[in-house]
Amino acid sequence: MKEMTKKIIDIANQKGRITSADLVDIGASRTSLAYLASRGILRRIARGIYVPAGRIADNETFQSVSLAIPHGVICLLSALQFHEITTQMPVEVWIAIKRNQTVPKYKDNPLRIVYVSETHFACGIEEHQMQGVTVRVYSPAKTVVDCFKFRNKIGIDVAREALKESLAQGKANVDEIYRYAKICRMLNVMRPYLEIVR
Repeated sequence: MKEMTKKIIDIANQKGRITSADLVDIGASRTSLAYLASRGILRRIARGIYVPAGRIADNETFQSVSLAIPHGVICLLSALQFHEITTQMPVEVWIAIKRNQTVPKYKDNPLRIVYVSETHFACGIEEHQMQGVTVRVYSPAKTVVDCFKFRNKIGIDVAREALKESLAQGKANVDEIYRYAKICRMLNVMRPYLEIVR
């Protein structure tokens, strides 16, 4: 048992996480993860997904959501929080999904699902590696455009703050924002705001 525990801990440390699928590769029982979590060696971050207990995960919530819903993209208020261009602290994790796609059951964090078209969904996606987990999030420029597109859901003040902060911090530039505004058919709505900051 000690040798198997060592293998499990080694995998968790090497990859930053361990899943029940990893146990199959080494011939360990699926109950090993829950057992090690009960002993304080591992910590559960999502169903069937564990991290070393001593490791403090950066943006752990985003990691958990990304593992549970790999076809989604962190968006709107959560993307603003990820890029540190807002004073908002959303309670829910905002995630974009293509229309007609389903979302698996996920109870670890409250979600706010935004269904978007294929064209809108596909542009501006960045992939960030966080302790072995790929977190997909929209770029700051695309997030600003999304904030204007969904201003009725999040408020025009949040959209204006996102535009101002992303430019002030150098995380986006006007040309990038114009490009995404054109792709997402938001140029007419955003033009007055963009002309003020030019």
